[in-house]
Amino acid sequence: WGANGVSNMAKSSADLDGGGIWHDREIRFDVPPMQLELRRGEVEIDSINSVEDTKGNNGEKGLMVITNLRIIWSAHKTNKTNLTIGYACIMSLTIRMTTSKLKGTAQALHILTRYSQSRFEFIFTSLVKNSPRLFTSLQAVYRSYETTRLYRDLKLRGAIVKERELIALPSETVYNKTAGVWNLSSDQGNLGTFFVTNVRIVWFANLAENFNVSIPYLQIRTVKVRDSRFGPALVVETSQSSGGYILGFRTDPVEKLEELYKEISGLCQVFCANPVFGVQFNVEEKTPALSDVTVPQRSDDVQIVDDGETVDASAAYFADGDTGTQRDAVFDVYLGLAIEKPRQGTSSQTLWNVV
Repeated sequence: WGANGVSNMAKSSADLDGGGIWHDREIRFDVPPMQLELRRGEVEIDSINSVEDTKGNNGEKGLMVITNLRIIWSAHKTNKTNLTIGYACIMSLTIRMTTSKLKGTAQALHILTRYSQSRFEFIFTSLVKNSPRLFTSLQAVYRSYETTRLYRDLKLRGAIVKERELIALPSETVYNKTAGVWNLSSDQGNLGTFFVTNVRIVWFANLAENFNVSIPYLQIRTVKVRDSRFGPALVVETSQSSGGYILGFRTDPVEKLEELYKEISGLCQVFCANPVFGVQFNVEEKTPALSDVTVPQRSDDVQIVDDGETVDASAAYFADGDTGTQRDAVFDVYLGLAIEKPRQGTSSQTLWNVV
């Protein structure tokens, strides 16, 4: 049973490993329309029409969709101009005054983010008069995302157990509590208690509750049973995004190990089919679904010819002051001036084209 179980488990978990779910962890610019579609477990919480991307496309109206994983903005004229901003990249949300080509001086939502060793700033202005939903909806959803990380992130030595009982998350159901489970992270092993729920597995040491680990199914790469110097062990390998841990557990008696393995394997497959990301939300006065009030947009039947010049869409969103280290001054032939050396992959000509 072990070989077949491991093979099936590895296959079902592959979609949950880091590369499968990027939506809340990455920032992408001008992606194909397919990447704007909601993935399994992703829910549209609110959609706000007539939102201007004031930072990168000032004067351009668009639609903003707020999901439980990210912000999606796409231009009305063509959905080829779009943004997808994962909540895990957000550093701060603030409301400031800004200058919009469509609304003049107005309050706007400033989003400061960090992704791939760069900082990006996004400014969104609502063109709907006296409507605060752009601010209230997004701030509420982001706050919920930040307070529900245990659904999505591996946690070591956290405040997850109280008086030898698991502190359950909202909508979490404990399916199994198994005593006498050894964690094989040390030479002697540590005796503890193992919990299996609908969203994660948890182990804590009996002698010290704060010596524990919480592993969401979202971060499990493979589960298998294999031999160790302590005998047969349940081996859990986590995704690279969570640190790439390999954790071993042993049960007394050994028969419990097979039961745990089958239960975790089955729950991982169920979770893979319908992920639970944990973000709670309650939007009041939500506008009708966009499909009910608009005509579906049709893509232009044209072929875009590559002229060999690639414009980096992200260049317009670099946050001011995000220079990292001081760059040397160089002579720029295109401008005929001495300028600070552009970032790698950009030039003064491509930056000018963005403007």
